[in-house]
Amino acid sequence: MTTGLPHEPDAHPDHSRTGPRPVGEPEDVVDLNLDDSLDEDLQSVADEVASEYPTQIVPEVDLESALGDAERQMEEMLRREAELMDQHRRLAADFNNFRNRAQRDIALAVEQAERKILLELLPVLDNFDRGLDATYQDVESFRSGVELIRKQFQEALRRMNVEALPLQVGEPFDALHAEALTTFSDPNLPDGAVAAIYERGFKLKGQLLRAARVVVNRLQSS
Repeated sequence: MTTGLPHEPDAHPDHSRTGPRPVGEPEDVVDLNLDDSLDEDLQSVADEVASEYPTQIVPEVDLESALGDAERQMEEMLRREAELMDQHRRLAADFNNFRNRAQRDIALAVEQAERKILLELLPVLDNFDRGLDATYQDVESFRSGVELIRKQFQEALRRMNVEALPLQVGEPFDALHAEALTTFSDPNLPDGAVAAIYERGFKLKGQLLRAARVVVNRLQSS
């Protein structure tokens, strides 16, 4: 039979059995405060460690002065950039003018060279016209007139530094200065020799201008 008296709580309740602590009930508090003697010991150790390192004095910085120096440096850089850009534009314009002038000089030099060649050849054409208008007593007279015109033309070529290659029939074929059109068999000529010259070769200022076109002798094997 129960009585009306309240039930007294246990002195040491078992929370593992009864569940979590009710709200509002005080918890066990761990005292983390160090005593005064331990604080003094830690402070002395910290002072000893700090005394081993030299004290660095950080100079005070004048922000306004630093800002002014930075602005002056920026203005100097902008001024230098403007000067370099102006120099670049001037150099580009000078190079463009030089290129145009060089092109004009090259075109003028080519035109003058062409005029020089034509002035050398026009007298030869004039003599051809005179030869055609003239009358000849015989073929030998006509031949002599053509020989004179030929010599005149050779002289004009010589003045332009054009010379004929010294190639003769019977000489060995030289692939560096001649082109073989075909072959021919002539027992009186050595094998590989020039049998005939179809077109003569020429050189300009020592350099090959046109290779000779020849017929090469090939002996039949017995």
